[in-house]
Amino acid sequence: MISYTQLLADMARAIVEHPDDVNVTEEEKEDEIVLTLSVSEGDMGMVIGKHGNIARAIRTVVKAAGKLDDKKITVDIK
Repeated sequence: MISYTQLLADMARAIVEHPDDVNVTEEEKEDEIVLTLSVSEGDMGMVIGKHGNIARAIRTVVKAAGKLDDKKITVDIK
């Protein structure tokens, strides 16, 4: 089984300037897993990207990983 929390944290740490400030929390609900990514305020633009392209790509990769285990995964960025 894939650690979705670790996957998301590793991707975020690779693109931010302050990787020590990356924090991912996981909340399991009835039929889905909600991952909340928080980064330092100065790194928020890097995680979101122009027109939200980076955020969309991160969500796509994590959702694709969830499909391997038949899990629905939602990524919130704060």
